[in-house]
Amino acid sequence: MKILSRLMLIACLVLPFAGCKKEEAPQAAAKPQMAAPKTDDANAWRAYLQDVVPRYMSANSNAPYVYFLPGESTPDFNDQYTRLAEKAKEDVGRGIVSGNLLAYGSPASAKMADMVIAAFKDVPAGSMKGVKVLFIGKAEDSDRVKAGVTPAGVDYTFVEAK
Repeated sequence: MKILSRLMLIACLVLPFAGCKKEEAPQAAAKPQMAAPKTDDANAWRAYLQDVVPRYMSANSNAPYVYFLPGESTPDFNDQYTRLAEKAKEDVGRGIVSGNLLAYGSPASAKMADMVIAAFKDVPAGSMKGVKVLFIGKAEDSDRVKAGVTPAGVDYTFVEAK
């Protein structure tokens, strides 16, 4: 019992100082950026998004909302698209707190663009100031997405998947 009490006391004394470290340079910027996969391989795309998304997060942001849609060659693509579109619309409809990042990426760039536009369709103008939206896809889809999300007041960023 004494040992447990001592360990608890030590933990109480050490924990407040655990978060007090010198600010370190972000490591994500140090490693080379991956190239976008040339295929619809879902695992390769997930790895790519895991490399890209952290580069656009600010130091004080929460865990990002990352929406990944597999390629159109996936056998149950339409079902996955429908479920993800519903989730994206629900998340955005509930409201996103300033400082958060919404990241959308897919080998099916045009379908992902359609999904993002539909998710933001009913969002009141200016209601998402301080929220960041990151669209990772083809350049020809970027302007459509930007036009669809900008009225909500978000900070829009596009990364060309190339």
